[in-house]
Order: sequence, then structure tokens, then C-alpha cells
Amino acid sequence: MSSMPVAGIRPGPSAPDASPDHTADLVVRNAKVYTGDPLRPRASAVAIRAGLITAIGDDADVLPQVGPRTRVVDALGRRAVPGLNDSHLHVIRGGLNYVMELRWDGVPTLRQALAMLRAQAERTPPGQWVRVVGGWSADQFAERRLPTLAELNAAAPDTPVFVLHLYQSALLNRAALRAAGFTRDTPDPVGGQIVRAHDGEPTGMLLAAPGALLLYSTLAKAPTLNEADKATSTRHFLRELNRFGLTSAIDAAGGFQSFPENYGTVTELAKTGQLTLRIAYHLFPQTAGQELDDLRRWVETVRPGDGDEWLRLNGAGENLTWAAADFENFSEPRPELGPYEAGFEQAVRLLMEHDWGFRLHASYDETIRRDLAVFERLAAEGLFPGGNRWLFDHAETVSAASLDRIAALGGAVSVQNRMSFQGEAFVRRYGAAAAADAPPVRAMLERGLTVAAGTDATRVSSYNPWVALHWLVSGRAVSGRTLRPAANRLSREEALELYTLGGARLTGEEDVKGRLRVGSYADLTVLSADYLTVPEADIPHIESVLTVVGGRIVYGAQEHEGLAPELPAVVPLWSPVARFGGYQATPAPSLSGVRQAERLAEAAADSDEQRAWRAARGQWVPGQAGGPALDDPCFL
Repeated sequence: MSSMPVAGIRPGPSAPDASPDHTADLVVRNAKVYTGDPLRPRASAVAIRAGLITAIGDDADVLPQVGPRTRVVDALGRRAVPGLNDSHLHVIRGGLNYVMELRWDGVPTLRQALAMLRAQAERTPPGQWVRVVGGWSADQFAERRLPTLAELNAAAPDTPVFVLHLYQSALLNRAALRAAGFTRDTPDPVGGQIVRAHDGEPTGMLLAAPGALLLYSTLAKAPTLNEADKATSTRHFLRELNRFGLTSAIDAAGGFQSFPENYGTVTELAKTGQLTLRIAYHLFPQTAGQELDDLRRWVETVRPGDGDEWLRLNGAGENLTWAAADFENFSEPRPELGPYEAGFEQAVRLLMEHDWGFRLHASYDETIRRDLAVFERLAAEGLFPGGNRWLFDHAETVSAASLDRIAALGGAVSVQNRMSFQGEAFVRRYGAAAAADAPPVRAMLERGLTVAAGTDATRVSSYNPWVALHWLVSGRAVSGRTLRPAANRLSREEALELYTLGGARLTGEEDVKGRLRVGSYADLTVLSADYLTVPEADIPHIESVLTVVGGRIVYGAQEHEGLAPELPAVVPLWSPVARFGGYQATPAPSLSGVRQAERLAEAAADSDEQRAWRAARGQWVPGQAGGPALDDPCFL
């Protein structure tokens, strides 16, 4: 019956309403439940049946639904919150490649990162690459620097190594240069630079100048997985996201993610009930000059909302036309885009006339203002606000005037913690004052805009949502620098709402997702530490110990390890994930240094109290005469 030792709940066939039609499949009890529901913000127990929450409150509230077949899980007093929802995550593309990538996410030193790379190079068979693709920044390392090309060549003299750093650059060792076909005769592509030595030979450094197409097209030359292994890779990536309490994500599509072929893996997993994360996806025209043809074909074939609660279409974007997309390489000047309004207006008109929502990649206010001017022309024809969900992504430098215009046109904003990883570069180019409002989250909320939070993982930020939540709450980058003042930070409750209900609003699911209340999807996570009360610096170190999606336990750790179904083994056997796993967790600051010493002192005091208690009751304690004979003098 129960998955943990449980006190206070005893199932039985005589329990009121415990008929098969009213018996819960799962009960999570003895939790500090933060529901997100203002009508009942706190609870200690949740009952779940057929994927929905059927009761929430205390033990007495859920007891009538407990029967012999109910699995009861004791949360052991831990904090439980609604399942997290990343509103901008490249989950489909990330899943197809996850087991092929060495993750430096969370690694605290370059020395450790290089040791991982060296070990992986020794395990990687001929013909395969070692690839480090996003989720880290040089600013997170104690050394505060990138690896050198000499270090890469020494770590892997014969195995191709590709290391992507943000949207700024990629480092290739000599073996990777050969595998990618770069020579002194390879021309620089538009928007990119192949750094060369004095003799004209490529050094191994590729620069986004300012666009990242050179970086991504080079990565695309690496070997890929077969279809079966892509499915296994995706399942392990979803489990890794479940590890941090994610239960939903909005896939923002992106370059090198073609529809329908690259969506086939998640579609098959959805058909067989193997998704452990709810996915709402977008469609992104891949070929410049062909965008309108793609959009016309899609609007005549499918509609946003098609699918079910596990996999559904949410609209177009994050690009509609390539010419309208700016870049987010903050180490380079803001790009000056050419004329794009004519084709862009055709794309937006087509979508609005067919009741399609969309999202738009726009880092800079200069781009946002031009886009809004197009929308306002269409608003004169009644197309805005038209009831379709549309939003800007990123919006690091959006102005107050543009926010007013977005609100007037019925738009929303999805913000990501890219500044966690790129904040130092942003400050160097635009100054600390500009970074304080990059993006102006508080100003967005004050205008009543729908705002949702995410990561934009995996090419820049890490997929760990607690790093993003820490950024929203503290304003700090991974370097430790405080970028945003208190006036542009959020309370922990506000930040959590952006990461739960905010994403649900972008997919039109706010009635069933983002809060824990009767009738909502049974998506929740029990946390390793109490997000609402831990020291601020500990927030990035939170993980889930129990993740439930649709009433199914999809992840369990610590006391709940083994409750989630086992996954197939990671393949290929040499996969970096098989050796190192994903995000590299480190101890929370409060559990190290002085706090460790404090805990030892607390343990010693507790031991003294136990000794005194036993002595007072006449029980023998070490050091007393008349005790049992011991051979080990340590006990005497």
C-alpha cells in the first residue's frame, strides 16, 4: 500500500467513499504544500486519481479517498510546490542530443571541467566527438576563464572536441578542425569568423560576429544518434528535467529543428505514454526565403491546441522570418537589421487571420519597436488584440514605452536567465546601469502583463530551473555579481508563479496547470530543501526528491529513490551521461564551511544530551564503571 512508513493514515475498505470509483491512486501526505492557490495557499496532503487532484488539505481531507490500492507517500515534512513549467526550453532538440553531450553545467572549476573532458576523450571511440554544448559560462569557474586551445589539444590529442561558449564562440581542438573540414582555404561565413594564426591556418577558435550560425553549423557536422537511441536519449533528458521538479515545458523550436522530422521522437513517446514532461511546441521556419510557404502549409494543416495534455501545438516562432531576428551575443555590438517589415507583416497577418499564436525572439528594444509598429498597423484592421496568444521572448533591453505598447496589443513576455551566464559580457558593453533592468521584470508585472519564466536551455543557460529562480530572486549572475537591484527583483512566491502559472497562461492551460487545487493536473514536486525559507544562496542547489506528473511518479531520490520506473540503460555505452550524468551538483553554501562546523557542534551537543539522558536513567554510557567489557580502547 504505502511507499514510505506512514503514520496517521490507515486505508481500509470501510473508509467512507473508498469505492473503486472514489479511491485515490496516489496520496502525498506530511508535506508543507505551497499550492499557489490564493483560496487555499497551504496544505499538508494531496489526493490524486486519474491524473487529477481530487482532494487537498490535511490527512482528514484525503482519508476518505484512501483504499487498499492507494499508494501513500510520506513527504517527511518537506516542501512541496506545483510542478515547474519552463516557458522557453529547447527540450525537443536537447533530448535528441543529450546522451552525446558532456555537461559542464554546475561545474565549479575549469580544472574539474578539463579533467572530465580528458576522461571522456579516452572513452570516446574513433569517429565520435566530445562535445560540450551550453549550460555553462567561464564566469562560473573559480579560474574565471575559458580553456585554452592548448589545454584542449593536450586533453584530447586525437579525439575531436567541440566546446560551445554561450552565443559567443566555439573552441575546436586540432582533431575537430580536421573532422569539420576547416583549412586555410575555408572562407569566413557571413556573420562569423574563423580565427587564424599568422600562417593563415585556423587556430580552433570560431567567433559569432555577431550571429551563431557558424557555431551551430559546425556542431551539425558531428555524428548523430539513430532513431532508437534518440528515443532513449530523450527519455533520459526528460528524467533529468524531472530531477529538478520540471513537469511541463514550452518548446521554443529553434534553428536546426525541422518539422515534422525532428518532432518524431517526442511524438512516438507521446503515443506510447512514455513522456514524463508535458510539452507544448512551436514551429520555426528553417529556410530563409521559404518562411511564408512553410507557414501557409502549417496553418492549413494543424491548429494551435491540437494534441492533448502531454503534447500539443502552441503556435509559430520563435522566428517567423529570419530577417527579423536579432542576435543575443552581448560581447558584440547590437546588430543593425536591414529592412524586414514587408515579409514580416505578411507572416504575422497570415497567423492572426488563421487564429495562430506566435512567439518572437527579440533581445533589443530596437527590434521590439519595429515589430510593434507592424502590429499597430494590423491593429488598425482589427487583428490586434485578436484573442490569439503572442509574446516576445528575452526582451533584455525593452523600454517602458514598448511595454505599454505590448500591453495595449494584448501581448505577453517570456523572460529567461541568460543574464546569469552572459551578465558580465553585458556589463562590459552596456554598463551596470543597463544591466540593472535587463530585463525589467518588475515593470512588466506592474503593467499587468502576462510574464512567464524559463531558461532558454540548452545552448546558453543551464536547464536547471533553480538557477533561474535564484536569478529572479537575487539578481545575481553565476559569477556572483549582483546585476539587478532590489527594485527589479521578485519575491520567492512571485518568481515561483512565473515558473508555474506563468507558463500555463502562455499555453491557455491556467485553469488546470500551475496551481495545486481540486480539478487541476496532478503535477507537483517535493523538494530537497524548502525553497521559501532556505538561505538565498542555497536556492540554485535545490533538487526534487519526488516529481509527480499526471499522478505518475516520474522521479524519486533520497528517501523516495526507486519509486519511479527504471529507464533503459544509457546508450551508447561511452556516452558522457553514462559516466558523469547531467547537471553537476555541488553542496549548498549553508552546508559547507562554517555551517558544517555548526552542524558538527549541534551533533556533539545532541550526543551529550543523549548521554546525560541515559545516565539519568541508570543506563550505562561509555566511560562509566561497570559497563560491558570492550576490546577497543576508543570506547573507554
